[in-house]
Amino acid sequence: MTQQSPNVDLGPAAGRVTALIGGVSDDQLTARTPCAEYVVGDLLDHMMGLALAFQDAAHKKAPEDPERSAPGRGSAARLEPGWREELPRRLDGMAAAWRDPAAWQGSAQAGGVTLPAEVMGLVALDELVIHGWDLARATGQPFDCDARSTEAVLALLSQSALEDRPKELFGAVVPVPEGAPPLDRAVGLSGRNPDWRA
Repeated sequence: MTQQSPNVDLGPAAGRVTALIGGVSDDQLTARTPCAEYVVGDLLDHMMGLALAFQDAAHKKAPEDPERSAPGRGSAARLEPGWREELPRRLDGMAAAWRDPAAWQGSAQAGGVTLPAEVMGLVALDELVIHGWDLARATGQPFDCDARSTEAVLALLSQSALEDRPKELFGAVVPVPEGAPPLDRAVGLSGRNPDWRA
């Protein structure tokens, strides 16, 4: 993983999330999502924050506005009116920041957690892929993910499944059939049911 991590481009996953945004209607902002504690508006606000947080993590800098860039505090009540334009900009900035090889070196901090930068970059990718899947399922849109991103997230989640999983970050692993597609396996390892539908 160490040698391959810097070669993982967050751009395809970020672009896939951006493509979903146009398919989210205002009346879907209160719809439930596979992430049990979130409705769609909460999830979008969470993504607004995480995009900034992981961009700062790549740049190795403290957030200028901790409240604005706090991943894990999603609330539809705080979702900015211009989120449809702003979220794609933030996702682009996040992906661009992690294209710098220096982003993957040393350590990085996001949400009050410090990790080796090569792991933090993969956590950022995981957030894009899994929450992209959440958003697609919650709004009835198709979701696909490039093979490189899917495999990187699957490797990260496979490793974390063997360790003590923080309950605030992961649900219990959901078993999937043997031979299931890599994305379904990653979704199951993240604590979601790949068969979930709105």
